[in-house]
Amino acid sequence: MSHEHGTVKGRKPTHHDIADALRDRIDGGVLRPGDHLPTQARLVEEFGVERATVRQALRVLQEDGLLTHVTRGAPARVAERPDVAGGTGAARPQPAMIALAPQLAKAFSKPEVRVDALCLTAETLMLALAEPLRLIHEGRIRPEAVEVRLLLPDRNIDLAFPTSAGDTGEDGLVHQRWLAQRNAQGMVLRHNLQALRASHGIDVAVAFRALPFTPPVKLYVLNGTEALLAYYTVTRREEEIGETIVEMYDTLGTQSLLFPFDAGNGPRDAAFVEQSRTWFDSLWNTIARNLTLSS
Repeated sequence: MSHEHGTVKGRKPTHHDIADALRDRIDGGVLRPGDHLPTQARLVEEFGVERATVRQALRVLQEDGLLTHVTRGAPARVAERPDVAGGTGAARPQPAMIALAPQLAKAFSKPEVRVDALCLTAETLMLALAEPLRLIHEGRIRPEAVEVRLLLPDRNIDLAFPTSAGDTGEDGLVHQRWLAQRNAQGMVLRHNLQALRASHGIDVAVAFRALPFTPPVKLYVLNGTEALLAYYTVTRREEEIGETIVEMYDTLGTQSLLFPFDAGNGPRDAAFVEQSRTWFDSLWNTIARNLTLSS
């Protein structure tokens, strides 16, 4: 659908088209439980249709259980979803690859975006960023500025994990594999974000710093108002590196459960978000060193 011209393949959008577009925003996390939709007048202007068509679309979403308060007066609200506990907006923990993308999409819907991440590699963040980038390229969201800061382990430390579980002579192979992944994923992430400057005129800043220790958790702080925390669970497994089968202690970071905290969900979550932001800043401004990624 082209929102600029209000057409779908050359025709005016139907109420089903509008419902699908709004459903995508809800499923993608751009609109979250409790959020107001744009007014009906704004939707009429955006999609270029009659008000009756917009009302039909809203009724479809209401019947699907996605909206509440669909009236002629105040804007409709996004309904609480089955994955929300107690109707307070406190989402249940989910695997990182499921949970992070919609939260990033919500964060990128703001004019000023700030993402702080502490992790072993940039894999989860790199993959999850595909969702907000897709929404930007489709014209659904348009931040004015994006700042991303990543804390990653220093290349020169002895990592607690990943590391060889057998012959210590294989530690070098495991370390080089991790380092190659850290650098490659970080460079892809930086490239994809910086491309927004040329394609959409968005002010983008991406910075990396190196930590002198192996992080036992992964942490994402979004716009200073949300924090997502996951524990790195260490497992023993085998992997072929080059032509060598190496037994190692490693983590599967994309499968870690992310526990979400939202500063708007009460004093407990607000305190956790604030402490997470403070902890990240303390590491960034003290013991972390500038990191230059190289292939």
